[in-house]
Amino acid sequence: MKAFASFFFLYIVVLCIHLWRPITARSMQNEPDRLALIAFKDGITHDPLGMMSSWNDTLQFCWWSGVYCSHRHVNRVVGLNLFSYGLVGSLSPHIGNLTFLRTIVLQNNSFHSEVPYEMGGLFLLRVVLSNNSFEGKIPTNLTNCSELRELNLIDNKLEGKIPKELGSLSKLTALGLVVTISQERSQLHSGTSHLSLNCQ
Repeated sequence: MKAFASFFFLYIVVLCIHLWRPITARSMQNEPDRLALIAFKDGITHDPLGMMSSWNDTLQFCWWSGVYCSHRHVNRVVGLNLFSYGLVGSLSPHIGNLTFLRTIVLQNNSFHSEVPYEMGGLFLLRVVLSNNSFEGKIPTNLTNCSELRELNLIDNKLEGKIPKELGSLSKLTALGLVVTISQERSQLHSGTSHLSLNCQ
């Protein structure tokens, strides 16, 4: 009887270890998404509507305001929609760690600094960053997002030429740009270039 009890106890221990391991693995697999969202929040310096108050450890991150997760790939972030919340801050380069992200909408906020280079490593379908204060040049690495359907950067503080590499985005159906052209040495070519296309 004692031998049977020992065997049964050992069986329970092995079973618990077996069940615990995949749960831990799943949790660790999604940790990069959570940390990327925390880094995004850390880049926000002003949140007048308090919309990011839900971004805390009392809720699983798929339930945070503006965060959308995949039904097929459990706990993987596929969308960020923070339209018109008056947010002020910079867009963290850790956005590139949201490897399942397909849509990002930050329209009508006050994000500044440059558009992170890391966004070019994502399989984005829709990028709407209009009506902000993003600076610098349009990152040509966005052309690496070969599945991109919509790119809207209107009403920012972007400078330079419209990258010819955008022509390689064969699936792009909507493009919105307003780019301030830097003054040339001859001082004859300063101005603003406007481009808003619906390619459907």
